[in-house]
Amino acid sequence: MPESTTGLERLRRFIATATRLATPQALDQSPELEAAFSDLVSHDDWLPEACTAPHPQFYQQYLLHCDPLERFSLVSFVWGPGQLTPVHDHEVWGYVGMLRGSEINQRFTRDVDGRLAMAGEPTTLRPGDVERLSPAEGDIHRVSNAYPDRVSISVHLYGGNIGAVSRHVYDPVTGVAKPFVSGYSSPTLPNLWDRSAAVRATLA
Repeated sequence: MPESTTGLERLRRFIATATRLATPQALDQSPELEAAFSDLVSHDDWLPEACTAPHPQFYQQYLLHCDPLERFSLVSFVWGPGQLTPVHDHEVWGYVGMLRGSEINQRFTRDVDGRLAMAGEPTTLRPGDVERLSPAEGDIHRVSNAYPDRVSISVHLYGGNIGAVSRHVYDPVTGVAKPFVSGYSSPTLPNLWDRSAAVRATLA
């Protein structure tokens, strides 16, 4: 009897889809990948509990999976009440999907003098919403938890090992950029691959 698409099996199937599509050109322009990612974040039954823990001061970035060739990575962002990022960029394409709660995304552009200006009104993501990021289209932004009194969680898919990518944070007043590498909030990965219970069930 095959496993139902719930819990970690849902996450495993998404990772398998992304791995199958991971050619040098395909992932960042793949309607199939975007549809699979949208389906993943439209369900809230698969995120390992260890990757949902907030920190009292800082937002958390938990690595869920990194492709062995570092073509993509999947992370959960856990926002404590009122937490926010600095203004930053990514240097790789990405998708942001809201799983729980809500977050606010304010994009920025740089003028000819290098100063930052807000690019339009902030957008608000709610569970199931997906937003695309692309350096070619401008990916400087600041993200914040929309709620001052509860945790929000989003899931991000990036075109690289995002915790090891050299990118930038920006002074919002002067526009001065400084390099940074985000790393990850946990030294361990969730065990997605123990399928022993499902296999044993087929033997019963």
